[in-house]
Amino acid sequence: MQKTIKNSVSVSGVGIHTGVTTNMTLKPAEANTGITFIRIDLLDKTVIKADVDNVFSTERSTGLKNEKAEINTVEHILAAVVGFEIDNLIIEVDNIEIPILDGSSKKFTELIEQTGTTELNVKKDFFEIKRTITFTDKESGTILTATPSNKYAVKVEIDYNSEILRIQKAAINSIKEFNSEITSSRTFCFLHELEVLLANNLIKGGDVNNAIVIVEEEITEEKLNKLATAFNKSDIKVGEGGILNNLKLRHKNEPARHKLLDVIGDLALVGKPIKGRITAYKPGHKSNIEFAKQLKKIMKKTMNKIAPEINFNKAPLYDKAKIKTILPHREPFLFIDEIRELGEDYIIGTKFVTSDEDYFKGHFPKEPVMPGVLQLETMAQAGGFLILSTVDSPEDYLPFFMKIDNAKFKKKVVPGDTIIFRLNLISPIRRGLCHMHGKGFVDGNIVVEGDLLAQIMPKK
Repeated sequence: MQKTIKNSVSVSGVGIHTGVTTNMTLKPAEANTGITFIRIDLLDKTVIKADVDNVFSTERSTGLKNEKAEINTVEHILAAVVGFEIDNLIIEVDNIEIPILDGSSKKFTELIEQTGTTELNVKKDFFEIKRTITFTDKESGTILTATPSNKYAVKVEIDYNSEILRIQKAAINSIKEFNSEITSSRTFCFLHELEVLLANNLIKGGDVNNAIVIVEEEITEEKLNKLATAFNKSDIKVGEGGILNNLKLRHKNEPARHKLLDVIGDLALVGKPIKGRITAYKPGHKSNIEFAKQLKKIMKKTMNKIAPEINFNKAPLYDKAKIKTILPHREPFLFIDEIRELGEDYIIGTKFVTSDEDYFKGHFPKEPVMPGVLQLETMAQAGGFLILSTVDSPEDYLPFFMKIDNAKFKKKVVPGDTIIFRLNLISPIRRGLCHMHGKGFVDGNIVVEGDLLAQIMPKK
């Protein structure tokens, strides 16, 4: 079953790149709402969905952005959320960057442990890897691969061609091992990278105690003194194994383990829990996100081919009476009967095809068939419900369909059939425009599909 947390919990800290102090609160969320960040410091409390489509930056961390706001360095908190197999969560923040804390996910893990998790009365929806999927970046030599597995397993190998930081590997055979094996592993960088970042006024919240700094060459006292001043420390030294400031490693392969942590945090942006084995050679945020985009594209194609599972013994999210509070349509032109699921980027609705519907009186009366245009209209009404649900006062707007492309009718629909429609956004809703791909299923088979473009406009 899907999970969220039991109660709200909070933490504060500085962002490693911006140096700003951020207060962050984790809050329980309803089923099928996913992971969302809310910038409560902004007037409209902007919501940013944890989705790979919202990634705008992968330079040394992963940042998300919509038209109004951004939130940076999300990978460590997302890794902790995945480690607890949490599906739905609200993350409220009052600034631009997630706190770095000790440079790992450990503090976030402890925060979630503090409140605990709770099951929701909705089945978990996995993205199951059915075949080998590979991403390769020839420039960096990065290779990421997903293969079928009945668990979420991850294996990472790093190679920086460094005499100090030699080739390292790390692996977990199940996501259940994350909290014990991976979460405490801290971020790292090389001294020459650190010097460049400091020279460019970056890592304003950096500290020798929240990152492993690896020194590959002899370092002068003058450089050490400059670093001490930059980090407001009285004394900085190079310890055993080339680690700055005698920072004791928590694991011999802590850098590799942290890269594994980053892979899990970045792939959380696919939007569904993964059931498969991920193998990553020389991963980084940029390649992780490109791989996540590739996985999501495949996931959406796969998902669209499979009929949604509906428990008709359970009451719908919206019945016909409630649908009328959102949609302007009325009988005899209100065709959609139920809304079963409603997410930020998808909707599932049902149509019960009955013999007493008006169009059957004249459409092949002796062998009635539901007209294909009315199947598309029913699908369009579900799509209209999705777009209207994104505004505060849906009763003040009308949905208009501007274009239908790639419409196909696979099988005839007759009285007694139940059509299950699923529509997914092709791209985010912007300026009232909504581009969707929809499919209608009867008994698990596709009967109708098409691409719909709609716009909502205020009533005159």
